[in-house]
Amino acid sequence: MPTYRIAPSILSADFARLGEEVRNVIAAGADIIHFDVMDNHYVPNLTIGPLVCQAIRPHVEVPIDVHLMIKPVDRIVPDFAKAGANIITFHPEASEHIDRTLQLIRDHGCKAGLVFNPGTPLHHLDHVMDKIDIILIMSVNPGFGGQSFIPGALKKIAEVRQRIDAYLAQNPEREILLEVDGGIKIDNIAAAAKAGADTFVAGSAIFGQPDYKTVIDAMRSELETA
Repeated sequence: MPTYRIAPSILSADFARLGEEVRNVIAAGADIIHFDVMDNHYVPNLTIGPLVCQAIRPHVEVPIDVHLMIKPVDRIVPDFAKAGANIITFHPEASEHIDRTLQLIRDHGCKAGLVFNPGTPLHHLDHVMDKIDIILIMSVNPGFGGQSFIPGALKKIAEVRQRIDAYLAQNPEREILLEVDGGIKIDNIAAAAKAGADTFVAGSAIFGQPDYKTVIDAMRSELETA
């Protein structure tokens, strides 16, 4: 069975007590903290920056996964690396030079990845797999939390899984995670896993509930059926 990772998105957390929220969700079984950065330019919303990442870093021993929904992207990468990010992903539309941005992230000591919106083609992966540690498939259009899962994302996840497996067959020393983000809930997480995902971002499905552990445990039970 693959190693599955649950990555709660703090976009849906109570920001008035954010340190407590991340401690509680980690105690409930979270493997990764997902950090959504929106700029009111690339996406129609404005969220959080490096200072918030730096503020929660002392509360978090698990990896912080920073998803940059900003354009341009290169300027802010060093700031998030310095603030304590472990993983930084970005959208190919947000970089003039994808290979260079991936290398920039890695040069700052972070794992690097690309994010694909529902309408973004996968050909951006063709020449950069050697610099990719994680691929994130959006199962909603980015910009807002609480959206419904787009079923067509399952086909895209399966296509990326094939690409990853083919690459790893030739490069067994590498590890590439396949993450899915958008509308992930207890009732669809197994379908995403069956399609090939191994890392699952969930925001309101976890932080919108009174008992985080109950939700995360139920998600893991579903994953055991995948």
